[in-house]
Amino acid sequence: MSAAPTLPPLREELALHPGSRGARGEPSWTLHDPVRNQFFQLDWASFELLSRWQLGSPEAVLAAVADETTLTVDATDVTGLIDFLQANQLLAPQGGQARELAARKQRQRGSVWTWLLHHYLFFRVPLLRPDALLDGLAPRLGWLYGRPFLWATATAGLLGLFGVSRQWDAYASTLVDLFSWQGLAAYGVAVVAVKTVHEFLHGVTAKRFGCRVPTMGVALMVLWPVAYTDTTEVWKLPDARQRMAVAGAGICAELAIAAWATLAWLWLPEGPLRTVAFLLSSTTWLSTLLINASPFMRFDGYFLLSDALNMPNLHARSFALARWRLREWLFGFGEPAPEPIPPRRTRWLVAFAWATWLYRLVLFLGIAVLVYHFVIKAVGILLFAVELVWFIASPVWGELRAWWQRRARIGRHRRLALLVGAGALAGLLLVPLPGRVTGTGLLQPAEQLTLYAPAGAQVTALPFHHGDAVPAGAVLFEVQSPLLRLRALQSAARMTGVQGQIAAAAFDAQQRRDWQLATGQLETRRAEAQTVTADAQRYAPAAPFAGRFVDADPDLRAGDWVAKDEVLGRLVSTGARQVITYVDEKEVRRIAVGDAGLFVVDALLGPTLHLRVKTIERDASRTLNERMLASHLGGHVLVREQGQVFSPESAVFRVVLETTSGQDHAEQAWRGAVVMSARPEPLLRRFIDQVMSVFWREAGF
Repeated sequence: MSAAPTLPPLREELALHPGSRGARGEPSWTLHDPVRNQFFQLDWASFELLSRWQLGSPEAVLAAVADETTLTVDATDVTGLIDFLQANQLLAPQGGQARELAARKQRQRGSVWTWLLHHYLFFRVPLLRPDALLDGLAPRLGWLYGRPFLWATATAGLLGLFGVSRQWDAYASTLVDLFSWQGLAAYGVAVVAVKTVHEFLHGVTAKRFGCRVPTMGVALMVLWPVAYTDTTEVWKLPDARQRMAVAGAGICAELAIAAWATLAWLWLPEGPLRTVAFLLSSTTWLSTLLINASPFMRFDGYFLLSDALNMPNLHARSFALARWRLREWLFGFGEPAPEPIPPRRTRWLVAFAWATWLYRLVLFLGIAVLVYHFVIKAVGILLFAVELVWFIASPVWGELRAWWQRRARIGRHRRLALLVGAGALAGLLLVPLPGRVTGTGLLQPAEQLTLYAPAGAQVTALPFHHGDAVPAGAVLFEVQSPLLRLRALQSAARMTGVQGQIAAAAFDAQQRRDWQLATGQLETRRAEAQTVTADAQRYAPAAPFAGRFVDADPDLRAGDWVAKDEVLGRLVSTGARQVITYVDEKEVRRIAVGDAGLFVVDALLGPTLHLRVKTIERDASRTLNERMLASHLGGHVLVREQGQVFSPESAVFRVVLETTSGQDHAEQAWRGAVVMSARPEPLLRRFIDQVMSVFWREAGF
């Protein structure tokens, strides 16, 4: 006859504490592991079983629970509880179990690379054991929790916010003035001071409720420092309001600092004290509202929400519900929910889980980009890849594996629907789809000439006025310059003198010896005369093409003096017009000469024209001649200003499009949106090309 099975013994140092009631009013208990300072919440059935664990056998425990309580439990409940205790190392090791526990610990520790990975993503650096210090501080800081201080702080905050709203320009300008290395250093000091107060208020509040605070320090999350206080013992508090008070103490401390600092900024005169007040005010408002109060990470806002809902492990439980809901919606497995929760709360938790996932996706991508840019490029690429794999790819891969393991349970109709959906997605990614290339463009005449005045000139004739038709070869205007006239007279006099020397060589022996030198001087004087003649053409320019004279100054008259480079008018052609645009290097390969396009003037104030690509430059443009297309002036081309020259920040190619329809607006330049038909291309190829272009651009070390 075999002996009856016995229950494995519990560790002797474990302690049970009453917990808060659940959402439906059921009691709960907290199991404390003092060695690791961890807490585990137990439901009613688990508590009753553990309370009778000393009976030794499962049958005796089950019988006692059935006789002494109204619960209905069976052997599966005992087996599940044993598995839970064993998985969390709450059982006393016996015989070979000690070696098994050591082996499990080694497996959990993993390799050196696993250790490095985990400690890169998150690790804590304890800096202080504050328990004794907090024992002395807690009684002395009791006034911070009194109603007079709370009311005074609330009043100060309201007055400060009202005052800042009346002086918002001054407040915002102070923020801009501190955007410097000295300002960033001052912000760093302010953040350290505020976070120190924040963490100490967590500890003081925990002490007021009798909890031990073993350590305080800095936790590095992906190398980003975050202050922490170990208040794990608050989980033994049965009252959720007390746990919320501990979790919210840091936020309340920062809000109090913000309230008094904002009011001080309003009252203090200009000087160092007012700057300090501004730093404390702006730092605390931003850090509290954007970071600490957020429930999407395991900061204060998360624990406040968890206690308010009376749902420990809120993230894990909401994530499990969201994964279950997604699987049921996609595949209809018919699995039970991870835990019985009312439908309304289930919907809320699923929405909360998706919001948390999206928040973390953006946050982790942002951290990965920052790490990439602020460390050595080779290390940055490695750390960037680690974060993408660990935080994004790994969870997605785990969920895909769960789907694959359940593939046999997908119904026939669901399987058909999934196949159709997968086919549609593959078609969307692989089938070439018509595309387009967009940007801003400048509509202008195909030929135009801006006429500038030469230096020191006086107008002598203005044969054309604004709007006049100009035939090719006609003189557009005539000006004279005393300096040019003096240069012409001097050049003529020098040439006459040299010619006289050459003519006298036939009668004078000395002149014959210098004849070759004089001949050379004559060529020099002729070149000088040609230069003067060429400069004189600027004073009476001829039209290189037929067109219309526009933008002439109506007040300009013959006899007026004009400044150097003053615009006297423009000659624009009256024939075909063209649109100038610039296309990014990733898009230029998708267009070709002859492709159709469309031009729509900004704000619909001008013509809408059909276009055709005329030319595409083979080399990237080094400068942006059409300044209206710069991004800071309303265009789409990112530029870097170097004096009066605009240089594109990335490789762009100049594209000229000719018009094929529309009314004649040749006199005026219009800026607008340009849309060009692009070669059909699968979305997947565009994505791969984008990834590869970024990779090759950043791969150079």
